Amino acid sequence: MSEFVLRARGLEKSFSQGPDRVTVLTGVDLCVAAGERVAVIGRSGSGKSTLLHLLGGLDEPDAGEVWVGAENLTAASPAERAVLRNRHMGFVYQLHHLLPEFSALENVAMPLRLGGANRATASEQAREMLAAVDLEPRLQHRPAALSGGERQRVAVARALVGDPLIVLADEPTGNLDRDNARSVFDLMCRLSDDRGIGFVIVTHDDSMLDSMHRVLSLVDGQIR
Repeated sequence: MSEFVLRARGLEKSFSQGPDRVTVLTGVDLCVAAGERVAVIGRSGSGKSTLLHLLGGLDEPDAGEVWVGAENLTAASPAERAVLRNRHMGFVYQLHHLLPEFSALENVAMPLRLGGANRATASEQAREMLAAVDLEPRLQHRPAALSGGERQRVAVARALVGDPLIVLADEPTGNLDRDNARSVFDLMCRLSDDRGIGFVIVTHDDSMLDSMHRVLSLVDGQIR
């Protein structure tokens, strides 16, 4: 692990709640190296998902900045941020968010197609990624025909298909039973090692923390 694939400095964020202003993040600094797996833990409402949204350019901080690779994500326009997310970032959520009318292959190919790849190239890369997550026999199955664990594997494949610099995962195994959760988590760790992809993972599952390089606690709006 050497170069930083994600850097955040001085992130602050607050929200209006009726007449009050609720502060969620107060000066968060975070760097993630290539191939590094970082867990973020904290009580419910501590701002973990807010932090991921800021890191992924899905929301704007009140102060501070985020860099992905050599690109300043915070300074980019909304359209530029969308391009940077597609090119450099992957996302995995508790719910798989697969498009129900498309096959596993088509779902995984979608980010590549949106990034400008032709159908043949996108399909071939998606096929290779699904093979890497042991789902090659299920290429043409739609999400409804897949098990919960299989759907989440497709979601992981979709996040990693473009070889992003960083994957942001918000409770990626929260909807799975323990065996499937362990299987999906081990898969993410293997792909992280094999491809040198950084991960920031929000999780409540303490059994997963031994596979992380660092575990950070979000307390009172700051990382400790």
